[in-house]
Amino acid sequence: MMQTATDVGHSAPTPKEVTGFRVLGAISVAHFLNDMIQSLILSIYPLLKGNFHLSFAQIGLITLTYQMTASILQPVVGMHTDKHPKPYSLALGMGFTLVGLLLLSVASHYGIVLFAAALVGTGSSIFHPESSRVARMASGGRHGLAQSIFQVGGNAGSAMGPLLAAWIIIPHGQTSIAWFSVAALLAIVILWQIGNWYKRRRSEMSTKAGKSGHSHAVLPRRQVMFSIGILLLLIFSKYFYMASLSSYFTFYLISKFHLSIQDAQFQLFMFLFAVALGTVLGGPIGDKVGRKWVIWASILGVAPFTLMLPYANLFWTGVLSVVIGIILASAFSAILVFAQELVPGKVGTISGLFFGFAFGMGGIGAAALGKLADMTDIYFVYQVCSFLPLLGLAAAFLPRLEKYPHQTS
Repeated sequence: MMQTATDVGHSAPTPKEVTGFRVLGAISVAHFLNDMIQSLILSIYPLLKGNFHLSFAQIGLITLTYQMTASILQPVVGMHTDKHPKPYSLALGMGFTLVGLLLLSVASHYGIVLFAAALVGTGSSIFHPESSRVARMASGGRHGLAQSIFQVGGNAGSAMGPLLAAWIIIPHGQTSIAWFSVAALLAIVILWQIGNWYKRRRSEMSTKAGKSGHSHAVLPRRQVMFSIGILLLLIFSKYFYMASLSSYFTFYLISKFHLSIQDAQFQLFMFLFAVALGTVLGGPIGDKVGRKWVIWASILGVAPFTLMLPYANLFWTGVLSVVIGIILASAFSAILVFAQELVPGKVGTISGLFFGFAFGMGGIGAAALGKLADMTDIYFVYQVCSFLPLLGLAAAFLPRLEKYPHQTS
């Protein structure tokens, strides 16, 4: 048998639990800076494509390198830190990102670009599992809210990337990427302070361990594994579709509507801003009504809009991309917390698995869709991807955790 926690949508924090909003705010700011830096890679694809004469498949390989580095390492990092917590590993991870950023600014050929992307991916592999753990530690029992606060920082940072690329990097060239090292250094300072809190908090939690039990729902191991599989299928659907927009939306807009690079970047910013807004909504709603319903509504509910997108004019393309961003983004916090509650006590492992799988699907999606675009055209890519959210039907098979018997551990 494997223990699971109750669905937090039906449980409240005890009076002694206090949500650490200052810590959550700090980790969200760090996430903002981390993902802003990482999104610069995606945002300068048109620049890199021109500088190095790249095909769509080579553009996809950059994303694949970055995403797969993060994907493979994140579960390993999560499993290790579950057994051996490393409070200051967050600052170390940002150091890898800093080096990758500086290397990207001076890259003179395609191989160096790939290596720089791998370094940024390594930094991400360290950052996400441990920062997710920090968010849960500071949640005060409001796990969905805490994950949303943490996640919205990253999504807001991702949304800023295209604007900063349009305002700074596109006009001033590849070397101007180095200016963003200031953001990485600021993030290192913040993460070092979070590491100090993390160390103190672990000491407090060790002192309190064993003094009070926690009620967990009990599911058969087979049921848990089946549910994890469904959640991973939903992550595949979400991030494969997201890859089509984050990596190729600017090319689609430039090709179909003849927009300038700057105008296309603004459209991408609007989509990514909508993703940030959707992330804010998903976690708290999941705390109140149950995560299963948020997951169901988010993945399957976006399907009508994705099916319309390939046939819309410029105005409605902008409107639909915003609607898609809001609805689709509301799922991840709910999916992650649902998975953490299926397997309590393994926050790092589960966070690493799901962040890693999400990054991996994004990377594979970018590479596969880039190859498909080379073989056909960019319009066909969006026609194919429009059907992916229909996989949200699988959410019907997720258990309602509050229906299962509970035991104290």
